[in-house]
Amino acid sequence: MAGSSSHDRGSRDGGSPEGHDDDPLPSIDFTTFVASLSHSALMHLGEAPPLDGHPAEQNFPLARQTIDLLGLLEEKTRGNLTGDEERILAHTLYDLRTRFVELSKAHAVARGKK
Repeated sequence: MAGSSSHDRGSRDGGSPEGHDDDPLPSIDFTTFVASLSHSALMHLGEAPPLDGHPAEQNFPLARQTIDLLGLLEEKTRGNLTGDEERILAHTLYDLRTRFVELSKAHAVARGKK
């Protein structure tokens, strides 16, 4: 195919654009999606290391945005999830919201001491 990039070929033939065809991606389902967003929120809270190996940094606005996105997902999917999916989402939101409150309070106290 003249003029097509490796990215175009990778997306059409199911292969990875970077040539990592031997690195299987996990299947995408609702639980995986929630877990991915949860990990992003935890990274922004400084509770999980970023995937690039750099030290974790706290970014409360991005953490709040990701948590709010999960809350929106809960609201918009109400009545359309399985019992397990509802529980996973509810538990994830409870955990993230609790951590957010605790960590943002600790951060505010630490900033007040400086």
